[in-house]
Amino acid sequence: MSVGERIAAARTESGLTQAQLAAAVGMARSALAKIETGLRGVSAVELVAIARELRRRVEWFVDPGPPSIVSYRASRSGLATQAIDEALDRIARDVEFVVGEVPELVNGQPDQQPTPASMPAAEDLAATARSLLKLGADEPVLELSRLVAVIGLLPFALPLGDGADAGTVLLRAGGVCVINGDLRVGRRRLALAHELGHYLIADPYTTDWRVAATEADALEARLDRFARALLLPARDLHDRWAEWSASEDETLRDAAVRAGSHYQVDMATLARRLDELGIVDSQQANRIRGVGTKKADIVEKNLVVPREMEPIALPRPYEQAVLRLYRNETVTVDRALGLLLGTFDEDALPDRPAVPDAEIWTVTS
Repeated sequence: MSVGERIAAARTESGLTQAQLAAAVGMARSALAKIETGLRGVSAVELVAIARELRRRVEWFVDPGPPSIVSYRASRSGLATQAIDEALDRIARDVEFVVGEVPELVNGQPDQQPTPASMPAAEDLAATARSLLKLGADEPVLELSRLVAVIGLLPFALPLGDGADAGTVLLRAGGVCVINGDLRVGRRRLALAHELGHYLIADPYTTDWRVAATEADALEARLDRFARALLLPARDLHDRWAEWSASEDETLRDAAVRAGSHYQVDMATLARRLDELGIVDSQQANRIRGVGTKKADIVEKNLVVPREMEPIALPRPYEQAVLRLYRNETVTVDRALGLLLGTFDEDALPDRPAVPDAEIWTVTS
């Protein structure tokens, strides 16, 4: 896409006519039309004004971005993007910039795994993922966002309102995942597990609108199964459920509350997993879906309250890399704060090394 074509695409996505955008930036409509069709160039001042009006960063118009994004945009034939697509685009660019300066942020990604062609294959992929994440076969997956970053998938949680649960972009090295932070914590973790599946089979660009909500798409259904198998390992779930439900003092609801806390999953995911493993029947699964954890449960059962990926959440290795660039004066204050997505203010940034008096004198003399 040329700069003019990208201006036209962004304008269309914003719902503006040429006349409306031209008026907003103090330009004749005919001039904007020529820019969009490539008959005239756009000055830096004009591009800054257009970018501000369309709520895009200037680099979006001049830098095509990662190859996977370029290919995805081309396949959509100019259709409007959604909030998660725009977030993926921005964050992928930021991460590629940081990786360019700090290559060790991403040490590559695992070998591409076969796309699961069946539900048993999805379970096998989950076992492979556990090995890559250095988890035991029956170990609960705690701090999933930290674990996936170690194998090159950098997860960001942003408040995105209604819409997609998550999306993933493969980069030249590793990948970026955006999770809709407005989801509840169990669903955020399920969405990240699902996106890990996309990452392992090397899908270049994905946005998932209803994780674990439909069987319409065969691959998505299998990756849902992969995500459940990863978060709720079959043998451990079977053994623990038998223990929790065997107690005379515990009801089906009590067992569900304990399981949800132990594995840090939502009740819909727990019920689906118990049902597909034959641990409960469909009637019991429906009852479990309706269970809600109360504050009394947390206190009386001494449960863990997970807060993973509360928005805005950035992967720790990425934060460390950005702070390193700031400390080394590779990026300005404003650039560092932008890369950190507003999670820092200037006072929270590290102190930079003091400039020796001799250097100050050399510069000013």
